[in-house]
Amino acid sequence: MAPSQPIAVGITDSPASNAALYWAAARANRLKVPLAVLHVLDDRWMAAEVLPYVEVLRERGLDLLKEVGEKARAAEPGLQVTLELLEGGVGAALGDYSRNASMLVLGTSGHSRGALTDRALQAAATAECPVAVIGIGQEDGRGVFVGVDGSRESTQAVAFAAAEADVLGEELTVLYAFTGPNRWIAAGLPSSSFAGHVVEEEQLVLSETLAGLRQEYPDLVVHSVLETVLEPADALVRTAAGARLLVLGSLGRGGFGRLLLGSTAHAVLTQPPCPTVITRMHKSQHKE
Repeated sequence: MAPSQPIAVGITDSPASNAALYWAAARANRLKVPLAVLHVLDDRWMAAEVLPYVEVLRERGLDLLKEVGEKARAAEPGLQVTLELLEGGVGAALGDYSRNASMLVLGTSGHSRGALTDRALQAAATAECPVAVIGIGQEDGRGVFVGVDGSRESTQAVAFAAAEADVLGEELTVLYAFTGPNRWIAAGLPSSSFAGHVVEEEQLVLSETLAGLRQEYPDLVVHSVLETVLEPADALVRTAAGARLLVLGSLGRGGFGRLLLGSTAHAVLTQPPCPTVITRMHKSQHKE
């Protein structure tokens, strides 16, 4: 993504949306890029029976954008802020806009999975840029965490997380969670050399994921964690509680092909423990 591309934040009239706004504004100011504040007029309001009220809803949306834009400028003086009212399905509209953004930032919707699915999950699944999901009270965390599973997506997530940790002066923790040995042993398979061999193989995956980090970031403190008890999503939520940032790839080795968002990322976004970024897969260019 070009450095001049804005950070976009999708807003609603909610406390979590305010948290996302301030997080996005601070990041945009730090990176010296514009902030695009977006509000989507949901196309479910376009049904014939409510068309007379659409103009009212549009005016309310514009008023909300103006109010939120003033908050962003007050919080980060000198920040270039643009306001845009989008129309259509929330996930699709934000996903389309993401082609012109360096990052899309959204607030959580509390513990209501249905409400969160309407915004963060759909947008994270379709966005063309990294998506950050921000909750209330997540401003003062420490450390950058990244979940890996040996896939190309998680390797790119590590690269993103390492760059963030280096710039922020934070330590980086790389977590690889798998429950293979315990599950297989519980099913009656041998528990000695077999389990040890599996752990060694997965430790190798973790080591390969970290290859080159210390050369590229010699001053970065890197911790690696191999989790063999908890499921990946549970391990990430527990380990990254109180972190400054959690980074995940959009798809993983354990995801289903029919899903645009990997199962682990999907599960974490229903209960993000800290500001959580879903990175996008950048396709490599191969020469013939």
